[in-house]
Amino acid sequence: MNNIPKMRATIKSKLAEIIPEWKGQVYDLPPLDLILPGSCAVVTFAEEVQKSSWAGYRRIVKIWPYARISNGGFEQVEVWTQKLIEVLHDARLEDEEGHAFTCIYLGASDSDRIDTLSGLVTRAIRFGIYVPEPLDPSTSSHAFQASNASASTTVLESVQPDSWLTALHHWTQAQLGEEWTIYEEAWPIDYKAPAVLWRLTASNFAAAGTSAFDVRKQWIGHVYGRNAQETQRIATGLVERLSSQTRIPLDIADRRYLTVSEASVDIQADAFLNGQIRLTLLHRVQRALPNAPLIREVTNKPVLDY
Repeated sequence: MNNIPKMRATIKSKLAEIIPEWKGQVYDLPPLDLILPGSCAVVTFAEEVQKSSWAGYRRIVKIWPYARISNGGFEQVEVWTQKLIEVLHDARLEDEEGHAFTCIYLGASDSDRIDTLSGLVTRAIRFGIYVPEPLDPSTSSHAFQASNASASTTVLESVQPDSWLTALHHWTQAQLGEEWTIYEEAWPIDYKAPAVLWRLTASNFAAAGTSAFDVRKQWIGHVYGRNAQETQRIATGLVERLSSQTRIPLDIADRRYLTVSEASVDIQADAFLNGQIRLTLLHRVQRALPNAPLIREVTNKPVLDY
């Protein structure tokens, strides 16, 4: 757990930065007998669950903006709430040690409240805090047993990367340049923006005659720009190029290519968790011929009937 970011302190500091009136007035869950001052916020954490293999685990955080009735009341709470959503939704935050996490706005499940001691009004909003997990070094290789009549030997076999993913990685890098980082399969704990993440979601195999079969792989692309405008522009641009180019080099020397079967973009989808691009690639593979002995010779001796 050493790589887990200091989320509580980082969020509290960020809130005071977003709402200057809250500087020094952002609290953890206060005691029941504490009288809150005006113009403050409270941060509470809820459940923590394993969310996905690419986004890591999720914690729920609730932010409670408090305002005096004489200082705008619930209208002021709504103004602060909207500002928090605009800044924190899909935002990447770092603690002082460089550990990162991403905030995704999840809506509000609590109703309006009035604090009886202070007379302040509030309404909580919910964010999901997603923390990528460190990659397990053991996933880069695996061991299996090879046995024979005399003994069994442990052989360490490296897991070869998906050649399709490598080709998609190189194609994307060529389109966006070295300024962008291309990630594969999962967000790392030190992910940066701007970046694109490609992950495989499904593979399908279908016969194409007796001598070949078609392989289709479905991918999701996460475009994580430095701002919403850049994210939308790059996601849309990548899909347009995929649709017009139609082929991605798989092995230029052998003249093998991946065909773009389908490409679409949902600019409303969040970049970190769900991804905006849906991509289907197709490649036809020749079946291996059966390993059978060759015919050494053919003799033709016609027989004539009289």
